[in-house]
Amino acid sequence: MKTLLEYREKMKLFLGKYDIYIFPVLKFALALITFLVINANVGFMPRLTNPGIALVLALMCSFLPLNMTAVFGALLILVHMYSLSLEAFAITFVLFALMFLLFFRTAPKYGYLLIVTPLAFGLRIPYVIPLAMGLVATPVAAVPAACGTVVYFLLHYIHLNTAILGNTETSTMAEKITYLLDNAVNNKEMLLTVAAFSLTLIIVYVIRRMSVDYSWTIAVVVGTVTDIVVLLFGSLALDISPRIAGVLVGSLISAGLALILQVSIFSLDYSRTEYVQFEDDEYYYYVKAVPKITIAVPEKTVKKISPQKKTAAVRKKEKQGRRPAARPAERQDRQNR
Repeated sequence: MKTLLEYREKMKLFLGKYDIYIFPVLKFALALITFLVINANVGFMPRLTNPGIALVLALMCSFLPLNMTAVFGALLILVHMYSLSLEAFAITFVLFALMFLLFFRTAPKYGYLLIVTPLAFGLRIPYVIPLAMGLVATPVAAVPAACGTVVYFLLHYIHLNTAILGNTETSTMAEKITYLLDNAVNNKEMLLTVAAFSLTLIIVYVIRRMSVDYSWTIAVVVGTVTDIVVLLFGSLALDISPRIAGVLVGSLISAGLALILQVSIFSLDYSRTEYVQFEDDEYYYYVKAVPKITIAVPEKTVKKISPQKKTAAVRKKEKQGRRPAARPAERQDRQNR
């Protein structure tokens, strides 16, 4: 615990000192990973799968607002969908247009969730998104988290059914559009995941705002249990084959990451809780004050020894050591005097 808090304070000092360089590098890394993942999963246009193009786009995104990374990622996906089939392009375009209109209208400052949520699905820990955002954000973050979930399921479905969607001989345009709407947009598993994530995020937010001891820890535990229950029982109710092992393991790992996040940004010392009462002309106040746990980072002091002072001292000792010894006659004269 103490070590983690020390690392937190050191990280704050480091970010405060070098943030002008760190944040562009982080945006570049996130954009590069996003574009490479898109090309690896839906790279239907071979010319765009060149890593150099992803590198150039990531360099551009490093100097632009983070939401532009999501916009460039959406444009890259649309170009690949057009190369696959006109039907896939049309469905994806309409879906992206609706999502971006809803996102920019409700929660534009959480644009990174459009990128991070599909990546979390790829890492098999998507359940950390509602837990983390319930701790550090507001309920409107459920909108971009839901949009990111829809993007993942859409791309995952198209990736698994590339042969069917790209075949121009066996089915007409209307059949392909109906097929996409029935299986990609009206996906029961996707709708269940969106509902579970939204409910979990709201519950975590409400509990961590309560004035009770260890509210953030309680919020993480209750949110994890809620997510597991909704996903498992919802799968049974909607006749979806539940992935029990994946849900349980992913939820536990996500809960651990959320607890680490809680300790990193919000650690309180409940043993020193104080209750204060005061009044003004209109109200009487009851205030509960819980101090934060703070640790002073030990500062390293380097003591510099001046070469000139050292040389002078050495020279003085050397002069005293080199003084010639008195002769016997001189010693006798000194004694007689």
